[in-house]
Amino acid sequence: MTTTWNPGATGVLRLPSGRLVRGRPLARPVPEGPEPDLGVYLLGKAPPPVPWESRWVRWPDFRLPADPAALARELAAALERAADERVEFACLGGRGRTGTALACLAVLDGVPAAEAVAHVREHYSPHAVETRRQARFVVDFTG
Repeated sequence: MTTTWNPGATGVLRLPSGRLVRGRPLARPVPEGPEPDLGVYLLGKAPPPVPWESRWVRWPDFRLPADPAALARELAAALERAADERVEFACLGGRGRTGTALACLAVLDGVPAAEAVAHVREHYSPHAVETRRQARFVVDFTG
């Protein structure tokens, strides 16, 4: 069993269940500290290889996931693994797609959908979820 992220670390979101997940931009170097056990990468094209287990959700920049059902499956699996493993979500800038995925993850973890964007903006980044369509996606997300 792996320990989880440091709750005070940059980019780490504490969900209502107490689970910790990291969001980050792929455009910047990997943060110092422990590597993730699982990375979920939200990009329009396949992500570069990483030395840990990774999943790719096809998601063009400033848009919505190409396959919302695939995103929901990856979110559910990541939430389960975050109970005792380090899980990170990342897109190029770490804000729009990452923030949207983290807000949907928060919905799965019990945050009301109408409050999930505000929750992620308060606890992860004030710039999370960049477009109205992304915000609407979160409100409509049921997992």
